[in-house]
Amino acid sequence: MHGGPVARIAVLTPTVPADLKDQVARALAEDIGAGDLTAALIPADRVGRARIITREPAVICGIPWVDATFAALDPRVRLDWAVAEGAEAAADQLLVGITGPARALLTGERTALNFLQLLSATATAAHRCVALLEGTNCQVLDTRKTLPGLRAAQKYAVLVGGGRNHRIGLYDGILIKENHILAAGSIAAAVAAARVTEGVPIEVEVESLDELHQAIEAGAHIALLDNFDLDQMREAVAMNGAAGRPVRLEVSGGVTAETIRAIAETGVDYISVGALTKHVRAVDLSLRFEAA
Repeated sequence: MHGGPVARIAVLTPTVPADLKDQVARALAEDIGAGDLTAALIPADRVGRARIITREPAVICGIPWVDATFAALDPRVRLDWAVAEGAEAAADQLLVGITGPARALLTGERTALNFLQLLSATATAAHRCVALLEGTNCQVLDTRKTLPGLRAAQKYAVLVGGGRNHRIGLYDGILIKENHILAAGSIAAAVAAARVTEGVPIEVEVESLDELHQAIEAGAHIALLDNFDLDQMREAVAMNGAAGRPVRLEVSGGVTAETIRAIAETGVDYISVGALTKHVRAVDLSLRFEAA
């Protein structure tokens, strides 16, 4: 068994992605194309007022994307937010009042709402999972099962909701799965090859207690328990404890609101939930124009 510090999932403070403006630019480009034909019907000098409300309770996330959307269309647009990023909002609550050129408000409406409803939904889902684990030492993680092109945005939203990020991509963490083990010849061989890459956590997916023992002996940092039932999870925690907790234990697959608490109470360290970003249902928002 290899010594040294055990790798942990990083606890990060939400920081907006560096490519936020590029995300907004791409979203506007696919919507506007050569120009907004309908907004062009409105006089160019017409000033509009609007407000966005949420029709259901939600953790609000995506304010920087909304701000960037309208700033890209017309810097004269003013947004007066009634909530902060990460705040819990009630149904029918005012989120923001918007004033500015009517054309810009109309053109940006859909793009702004798309970002806000998606990221608020992700943050809300993460918040609900975290709340279900209150009082345990288990953390909720996201996965790479994100919407193409919006991974950085959704992982930011998970942090806003109180969850934690697993690896961002294939470049910042090693996860050795069944096919990697078969190709390498054994868990020990795969982990030995992985240890050449310094500074990244090495995780091994295991399907039995024997494979968990192999991962511990090989010097993995994290073991992903695949298709373990609750009793097997408890056995895995006991085995790891007897060995001095050399690895962190993660559970993934088939996690629901009904099962997540029981999984956490087995003593595992992490529960990764692909549904946070993959099965997300957009929060119901509404942008309403007000009479001039």
